[in-house]
Amino acid sequence: MTYLRWAAALAAVVVATVLQVTLFPHVAWHGIVPNLALLVVVAAALTVEAPFALVLGFVAGLTLDLAPPADHLAGRWALALTIAAFVAARVRQDQKPTAVAVVGTVAASSFVATSLFALSGVLLKDPTMSISGLLEVVLVAVVWDVLLTPFVLPPLMRLFARLSPQWATP
Repeated sequence: MTYLRWAAALAAVVVATVLQVTLFPHVAWHGIVPNLALLVVVAAALTVEAPFALVLGFVAGLTLDLAPPADHLAGRWALALTIAAFVAARVRQDQKPTAVAVVGTVAASSFVATSLFALSGVLLKDPTMSISGLLEVVLVAVVWDVLLTPFVLPPLMRLFARLSPQWATP
């Protein structure tokens, strides 16, 4: 069952990444698109064991780092999504999270991941990142991710729960 779970998770990451870099730039607001890979990672973190979610966060982040048209140093999204997976995994304390908890977790994870990505850009002197634009980028990213949560997370959480019933929340 773990091979099937990994196959489904990787397929979800690939589909999310492809949609994120091909379809969503056409509806971007000030160049900011929803982070579908983050939503896949949060769905896994809320449904299955934390180590799986952390590795998936790293893989999803690395996929975003290496997928064209990436114009930043590789590893920034990998770090951000791994930390976001940790934050989301801490929410689940052996009970099924409520809808409000899921939306709050997405908002918190999106805030943490986007902030880490943006701040790492400032620290690494990324020419496209400025301190004055950080707040707008973070806020718009959080709003995008929260708006897509009701459409993306429920099916993904059901998929992960079905593929790993021993870890799924009751």
